Amino acid sequence: MPGSADVVAVCDRELLNTTICHEKLTVRIHESFYGTTQVSEEEVRSALEKAGNINLIGERAVRVAISMGLVTDADCIMIGKVPHVQIY
Repeated sequence: MPGSADVVAVCDRELLNTTICHEKLTVRIHESFYGTTQVSEEEVRSALEKAGNINLIGERAVRVAISMGLVTDADCIMIGKVPHVQIY
């Protein structure tokens, strides 16, 4: 990822335009950040390979990064029951 400045933000589609809370943390998963374009897992993989910064939220989105070896389960935080990871 060195040299790349692209930010890739991916959320599971059912989380879009929702708010999740855990203790004092509240996260709004909004289309203004994540967008509205639905893509395939292969498109996500391709984008992650080129990204300089990555923001993923949701079981499927995070699972792609784990399967690519970009992160491990231990790198993820749970916001309630929703996994989230950022990669810089």
